[in-house]
Amino acid sequence: MSASYEIRTVEHLGGYRLRLTFADGLESDVDLTEKLSGQLGPVFEPLRDQLFFAQVSVDPDIGTVVWPNGADLAPDALHEQAVRVA
Repeated sequence: MSASYEIRTVEHLGGYRLRLTFADGLESDVDLTEKLSGQLGPVFEPLRDQLFFAQVSVDPDIGTVVWPNGADLAPDALHEQAVRVA
């Protein structure tokens, strides 16, 4: 993983939307509604609950967003989505 893809900050914007700031300075809002639709594995299922989803934080050791149950998302995929939106 490139260090530029590491997530430095996250802000929950409501629903399944997050504002992410990456190590390369990119700041972008991403909507994860589509990613959380359809079939999910057991670790991602709790993220459908918007109150649980809102508990998102950044794990500085792995440079990505995480939730209390151990779910995390690949920072490079989030960066790619953020670039498309920006």
